[in-house]
Amino acid sequence: MMMGRRAPYLVLLLSLSISGCMVGPDYQKPPIELPQTFKEGAQWQRAAANPQGALDSQWWLDYHDPILNDLMVRAAKANQSIVAAEAAYRLAQAQVASSRAGLWPTVTAGLSGSRGVGRSGSSGSTGTTSSTSGGSVEQSVSATLGASWEPDLWGLVRRGIESSQASAQSSDALLAGVRLSIGGSVASNYFGIRQLDIDIRLLNEQQRINQQLLDITQTAYTQGTASNDQLLVAQDQLTTVVAALQTSQRSREQFEHALAVLVGVAPAQFSLAPVDSFAFNLPATPLSLPSGLLQRRPDVVAAERSVAAANAKIGVAEAAFYPNLDLTAQVGYTGSALGGLFSLPNRIWSVGPALAETLFDGGARSAAVKEAEATYDEEVANYRGTVLSALQNVEDNLSTLNHLQTQTQAYQQIYQRNQQLFGSQQAQQKAGTVSLQDVLTQQLILLQTEQSLRDTQGQLTQGSVSLIQSLGGGWQGGDLTGK
Repeated sequence: MMMGRRAPYLVLLLSLSISGCMVGPDYQKPPIELPQTFKEGAQWQRAAANPQGALDSQWWLDYHDPILNDLMVRAAKANQSIVAAEAAYRLAQAQVASSRAGLWPTVTAGLSGSRGVGRSGSSGSTGTTSSTSGGSVEQSVSATLGASWEPDLWGLVRRGIESSQASAQSSDALLAGVRLSIGGSVASNYFGIRQLDIDIRLLNEQQRINQQLLDITQTAYTQGTASNDQLLVAQDQLTTVVAALQTSQRSREQFEHALAVLVGVAPAQFSLAPVDSFAFNLPATPLSLPSGLLQRRPDVVAAERSVAAANAKIGVAEAAFYPNLDLTAQVGYTGSALGGLFSLPNRIWSVGPALAETLFDGGARSAAVKEAEATYDEEVANYRGTVLSALQNVEDNLSTLNHLQTQTQAYQQIYQRNQQLFGSQQAQQKAGTVSLQDVLTQQLILLQTEQSLRDTQGQLTQGSVSLIQSLGGGWQGGDLTGK
């Protein structure tokens, strides 16, 4: 008799003693072959002032532009893509909490009462009876407390928690990726606007000079010292500059509209005052090793965490092949009235373990395991492809920056030579050896070379933003163990 009373507790202790078992493969990060250095990184490292530094999470501060800093803060608070990604991350966290709830028993409590008319003369053992013309009135009151628990014998719940944790970490990395993408777009659009501010200023000056040259040519044509062809060329040069000016102004307006959406406002409610004398400031972007991308790139981290989630789901599928043990218990009181309900004679209780095993399912469980394994293989391939794309992205940006640096140096030399030529033309004009038309022509060439230089400097600055994005933007993933 004593053994019978202890049986439920022995079952409980047995289940607890084996609950540490988890079926399914333990996660191992898929191996990736990585190069020791970036192919295009040598020249960039020589040019960078601090190649051994580390990217800050607020990388845009290195551009030392208060307007850009303000735009970044506004975008982080109001951009709808970031808001949506934050909501997705909160959803993933809630799913982790939901998975963890499966480790604990469910406890319920209930209180009920009933009153009704039964057959005449009948009475229950636990209810009270009063006579009516149609029969007897019976009433009962009960209070119960119940608990049920399915011990995680084979790791079904814990593998589910492992999967949801990895998915939440993937969502965290995706959120960081969205923030980095939006921040990079804000910076690129902002620098694009500043580059166009310079273009518009220089094109306005070119338009003014071309107008002067056209006026001189028109006068010479009237006097018979210039041909009609020369007049047509002068007209075309002015018209070309006017058309280029319209293109630059249109592009600036569209950049400004895009920037408005990035900071979370309608384009009609946003404007950015032009800065004609803007100076591009190229920060010293640190260059990490290729292996650093596995921890720093949000898209790479998200892809790797998706692999971990898929691996855990294999264990969830395999756990379906093992029996389930349900432990239930209920205790309570039932009687005819609320008064005296909780007395010993009114007590009821029940304890019952239940063991269930699926004997035949038409191959559904085997198919589920194969599906989970195929999903894992797919996620591994996606992860490795993401790593390769990340390496390509960095190499592309390094290549672009290397060539833009050389191009900037070349345009700087051309601009300096044309400054000397323009100064020489001005001196010769004062000496009376060259005409005003020659001076204006040389000034026009000087403005064009300055525009080429400033455009390349702007492209170089925007290229540095792209490199920062490709390196992970200073983001560092948290604990990725999934424990």
